Amino acid sequence: IRGAQESRGLGDVYKRQPLPLCRIYQYMNNMTYHHLSVLVHRRAEKYGDKVALKYRDYETSQWIPITWNQFSQTVRQVANALVELGVQEEENIGIFSQNKPECLYVDFGAFANRAVTIPLYATSSPAQAQYIINDAQIRYIFVGEQFQYDAAFSVFGFCQSLQQLIIFDRAVVRDPRDMTSIYFDEFLETGKGLPNNDIVEERTSRASDDDLANILYTSGTTGEPKGVMLHHSNYMEAFRIHDIRLVDMSDQDVSMNFLPLTHVFEKAWTYLCIHKGVQICINLRPVDIQTTIKEIRPTLMCSVPRFWEKVYAGVQEKIAQETGLKKAMMLDAIKVGKIHNIDYLRKGKTPPLMNQLKYKFYEKTVYALLKKTIGIENGNFFPTAGAAVPDEICEFVHSVGINMLVGYGLTESTATVSCFLNQGYEIGSVGTVMPDVEVKIGDENEILLRGKTITKGYYKKAEATAAAIDKDGWFHTGDAGYLKGDQLYLTERIKDLFKTSNGKYVSPQALETKLAIDRYIDQIAIIADQRKFVSALIVPVYGFVKDYAKEKGIEYKNMEELLQHPKILGLFRARIDTLQQQFAHYEQVKRFTLLPEPFSMERGELTNTLKLKRPIVAKNYKEVIDKMYDCLLYTSDAA
Repeated sequence: IRGAQESRGLGDVYKRQPLPLCRIYQYMNNMTYHHLSVLVHRRAEKYGDKVALKYRDYETSQWIPITWNQFSQTVRQVANALVELGVQEEENIGIFSQNKPECLYVDFGAFANRAVTIPLYATSSPAQAQYIINDAQIRYIFVGEQFQYDAAFSVFGFCQSLQQLIIFDRAVVRDPRDMTSIYFDEFLETGKGLPNNDIVEERTSRASDDDLANILYTSGTTGEPKGVMLHHSNYMEAFRIHDIRLVDMSDQDVSMNFLPLTHVFEKAWTYLCIHKGVQICINLRPVDIQTTIKEIRPTLMCSVPRFWEKVYAGVQEKIAQETGLKKAMMLDAIKVGKIHNIDYLRKGKTPPLMNQLKYKFYEKTVYALLKKTIGIENGNFFPTAGAAVPDEICEFVHSVGINMLVGYGLTESTATVSCFLNQGYEIGSVGTVMPDVEVKIGDENEILLRGKTITKGYYKKAEATAAAIDKDGWFHTGDAGYLKGDQLYLTERIKDLFKTSNGKYVSPQALETKLAIDRYIDQIAIIADQRKFVSALIVPVYGFVKDYAKEKGIEYKNMEELLQHPKILGLFRARIDTLQQQFAHYEQVKRFTLLPEPFSMERGELTNTLKLKRPIVAKNYKEVIDKMYDCLLYTSDAA
């Protein structure tokens, strides 16, 4: 125990969160780590008929349970069916689907054969799918629903390596020309009775931590996607350091699988949940989360800041609609929560007695109602990453008693580099660096990483690997930041820094993060590179704009006309100016255009993870942008 306390990782947690002796024993007893090729089977031996997975049957609106034993047996069948298909060790297998239990069956069935799985985003275009299939020389690709099948089949003739599609959803209608595709149940039937189990077990016996597990293709905001290679050793180390950090995570938890399994955040998290024996409830369609989260009421859920921004906007809207005592009570609840959770508990201090009493009252009323409305009244903690979390959002969420663990990570780092602790976190930071992950600040304040969770490189891209990982083994993230004590802070994405024609540097992410918290703003793209001043393309929350127009008696024929109305422009001008006060004058948005249509993946303006593709946005909206910089319109006080 003393050795564990003195180790770098547990020492970090131990000093901030004193653990009872029983918890330290529990930690020490959970130090068994199973290779991904056998992980599901070892968990089945431990948990048997306890529920491992759930998925929603949309015809009955019921959640269907899958026990650990069933999970294990299906993985064995898949492993045998893959041998029957002719899959070889170290072969690349594609999974092109939305989140489904089948994605996990194929993952772990492949690992048993020492094969590699390559997930494609469910929203990938045919061109994106074609690139990945050809780059990875994929012979077999598992597809989810009609969209993925159609996209994959449409490029079949352009992919020389591709031999067969295996379709998860029986409702998919095959193309009349398709003579090779089979459905997943047909594929699974070939593994019934485990006819190739000797081969599978022999391959599994040779499985090594040095084997490649996944190739995760980055979305590619610029240039072509790069395949990040993650080995089993990366995941094993991720399990170890998260066991040290997330001491409150156990087999009593229920996790909502919300983000795409293609993304390293959700993929690594889901593998971690299996390692910990957590029940995983798989959300098929992201747009359904407001319904499914209330049906499951999870204790854990990975999310992106946008989820919490919408919660915050909803609360602010509710407060704005209230009057009198009810409004005062809601505002006081947030104020009391801030004092209790942020000013005191966050710093390891005991709140004043009166504050404690008021907090307990609000905990049973205002906070409880809010959590129940969202569907998280059973919440343990909620990891949040993928973009910057505005300080106002972070402060609000913690004030109302929601344990949001802000973190930072990349595909190349097997997700988590840093995250909040239950105490001692700093608003504005991305938390404390994970145990045994090395971080240093390099040239241009770039964050550099080294450790066992860091990728060994990009698939078949030696030059890109050499550019990213230096001779001393430091991975160059491209993110700028700084360390303050043991807390990591991000400042900007180095490659995304804009330089105005006046020689001033502007961070678009900082502005976008700040302005995106406004309830009237849905999407925003900052424009500044080689321009005289900063401008913005803004996608409003159309419903709120319509409500405002109705309230002010504004008449309009269509959305385009409404968004050009002086009163609407004045509304946005005032809100933008209020939010950007903390920025230097040259950093502030001088002109903006309200767009009648949102940015879209179909037009190439967003990646599959909904990040802006700035070069495409600049190209698609060139005329709109140029108009904002028309010399006849511009003045030093441009509005």
